[in-house]
Amino acid sequence: MAVSRDGSTLYVACAASNRILWLDAAAGNVLRSVAAPPSPAALLLSPEGARLHVACAAPRSRILTLDARSGKLLSALDAGHTTEALAAAGGFLFAASRFQNSIAAFDLSNKRQAGSIPAQREPQGLALTPDGRWLFASNALPAGRADVEYVAASVSVIDAVQRKPAGRIPLPNGSTGLRQIAVSPDGKFAAVAHVLARYYLPATQLDRGWMGTNALSLLDARSHRLLGTVLLDEIDRGAANPWAVAWTPGGERLLVTHAGTHEISLIDAPALIAKLAAAPEGAADDLRFLLGLRKRIPLQSRGPRALTVHGNTAWVAGYFSDTIEVLKLDQPDAKPRLLATLSSAAPSVKRRGEMLFNDGAICFQGWQSCATCHSPDGRVDGLNWDLLNDGIGNPKNSRSLLLAHRTPPAMSHGVREKAEHAVRSGLRVILFAQRPEEEAAAIDEYLKSLKPLPSPALHNGKLSQAAQRGREIFMSPRTQCASCHPPGLYTDLKSYDVGTRAPTDSVSEFDTPTLIEIWRTAPYLHDGSAATLLDVLTTRNKGDRHGKTSHLTPAQIDDLLEFLRSL
Repeated sequence: MAVSRDGSTLYVACAASNRILWLDAAAGNVLRSVAAPPSPAALLLSPEGARLHVACAAPRSRILTLDARSGKLLSALDAGHTTEALAAAGGFLFAASRFQNSIAAFDLSNKRQAGSIPAQREPQGLALTPDGRWLFASNALPAGRADVEYVAASVSVIDAVQRKPAGRIPLPNGSTGLRQIAVSPDGKFAAVAHVLARYYLPATQLDRGWMGTNALSLLDARSHRLLGTVLLDEIDRGAANPWAVAWTPGGERLLVTHAGTHEISLIDAPALIAKLAAAPEGAADDLRFLLGLRKRIPLQSRGPRALTVHGNTAWVAGYFSDTIEVLKLDQPDAKPRLLATLSSAAPSVKRRGEMLFNDGAICFQGWQSCATCHSPDGRVDGLNWDLLNDGIGNPKNSRSLLLAHRTPPAMSHGVREKAEHAVRSGLRVILFAQRPEEEAAAIDEYLKSLKPLPSPALHNGKLSQAAQRGREIFMSPRTQCASCHPPGLYTDLKSYDVGTRAPTDSVSEFDTPTLIEIWRTAPYLHDGSAATLLDVLTTRNKGDRHGKTSHLTPAQIDDLLEFLRSL
């Protein structure tokens, strides 16, 4: 969402119906509806309020510029793979290309891309300092191996004037699932919401955040360092899946939505900053840190993923309920008021399954949801987890749930005969909840509906020449890659000893995963010990146990990698 400079008009991006709505911010009625390409994911109002930039996330994203009053299309730009965040300063528009791990810079004077700035992994939020000097990008996932002592996502720092990388800010161990990031009005601080996973502990319970917590990290925007991280949960009440972040115009409050537990937190920002500055190490483990600093308010909306603020008014959009709520921040006991319901249609079984997959309210005490470890669209979190289904002390890397119902068995050890069993056991022993069978069946339908995204390595939807050469190598009897990963599902559904058993493993054979969408599921192997696909083919393939690759030249390895990244 975005709000006009005078606070009278809300702009709402509707991802499923591919439309941008103009709403009366006080009455909630729709003033205008404008069609947009699939799928509008971010809105940015120009500083003078005359133009509305719209990022439409797709493998070939589009950025529309609309007249903020009439909705007339003024211009359109081609952008990178899945553009989901925008920022603008100094005549440049910055767009986060999530699956190209980069930030595109567009010169608004000539409507051309002026450069591409590398980020770390899946940038999903952008925020500029008020002077336009520094751009912060929240990277959704950790990059690198998962079998090491420190695994965490970070915030990229970009020199917005020079349009080049200026460093990154590491977050606490276990940080993943970063969403939106916001800079304070005075430009001194940036705040980012994220999951803080306790992946290094066996998943035996949820009490007091044993398995995972939900956090807010505060960054010093001038020195580019982490000021501190605080837990948004309470001792016996989780705050699953924090998402949207916003500051009030005067910086008095910091607002965070909880997309999993359907709430909003109102935090006393100056008090938080002062307390963090004086806090000893370990504040990130204190479930009482926000006592007296925060009001936690339940919402009627389901899945609050969008938030915008004007003066003393905040608006929150419910992704799953198609609703807009309004909250008056200057009223001590104010409760959110339903402003608009944008659809009255009953959700399909698939849509209900998606909602349940993302719903932390069905979890014991609301600590997490299925999406906490598998991302909101059923993929990965980049971490290893020591789950109870195969004993304690043998952590396994989170696997994508894409095609899980078509590629049994489930789990690296194949301990679940099929994905349906894994869904039900997940509800029982990971969310620690007893749920009706129809809910598990709805989650099944949602997961079955997941479709692979086209790879960013494709050229106009087709294999590059290098990838075509790589396919020949992949199919060659000399490499034997296709023996276990035959085209189609790219798995033979069997388990093998491929020489990757770790000292903590109780077995030597592991399920053959599908290679479809392997470009976005790093790290690799059952224990996340291969940071890249190159590692899979070289340093983690001693004895040619999973593909005979030792005889390949560096050029042939590059071609094979190009093919794998294209799947």
